[in-house]
Amino acid sequence: MTGQPEWWQDFFSGLALDFVRHSRDEEDTFAEADFIQEALELPEESSLLDVPCGGGRLTLEMASRGYRVTGVDLSPDLIADATSQIDVERSSVTFEQRDMRDLPWQEEFDGAFCFWSSFGYFDDAGNLAFLKAVHNALKPGASLVIDTPLIETRLPEMESQERVWFPVGDLLALEERGFDHVNSRVESEWTFIQGSQVEQKLLSLRLYTYRELCAMLEEAGFGNHQAYGSMDWEPFELGATWLYMVTTKI
Repeated sequence: MTGQPEWWQDFFSGLALDFVRHSRDEEDTFAEADFIQEALELPEESSLLDVPCGGGRLTLEMASRGYRVTGVDLSPDLIADATSQIDVERSSVTFEQRDMRDLPWQEEFDGAFCFWSSFGYFDDAGNLAFLKAVHNALKPGASLVIDTPLIETRLPEMESQERVWFPVGDLLALEERGFDHVNSRVESEWTFIQGSQVEQKLLSLRLYTYRELCAMLEEAGFGNHQAYGSMDWEPFELGATWLYMVTTKI
């Protein structure tokens, strides 16, 4: 034990927080919400869990479509952002600051989603704890929707894109990527630039192969996996750049 904070305890602040707030637009949000809605196939008033919810982008969009949605995130700044956007008449939204590995609910939700590369923050034990916590929170037969990179999707891209710039308004973000093959983690150094202000942050994401991810989901109690390579419902296969997984509580 070094006593040093985990990367995710420090990353979502300062310019990095501004980047997270503004790097997805309405078109992205609508497309992702359409996919989640179609994947879950639930009637209005169904209860959904968004974990981690970040600033509530998808939580609020799904609530606007008639669902009762609970968003969970560890970041107090992101939860504050999310809460500030709740309309006084929109009582179907709840935000809670919690560790995604330790959720209090038992068979509470009709569906759940984990979007925007939010799976893989922890070590294997932590990632499994997260899946088990979501499994416990879901009603029997409910589904979880995950979007995530895999080793099969990310490593080919990294061969040609070790340095990637992301312009967001007047903010520039540079991601410099490396791969720790011993621990199967993408280790990224992010540099955020806005005017004369420069901040650097580290990000570490555990990548799994498709088979490893399925095995972990099954260990957590999920099955009947449906795997897609895009939000256009194309089957996941070699050459896909992302995985969209719909998996069911057994």
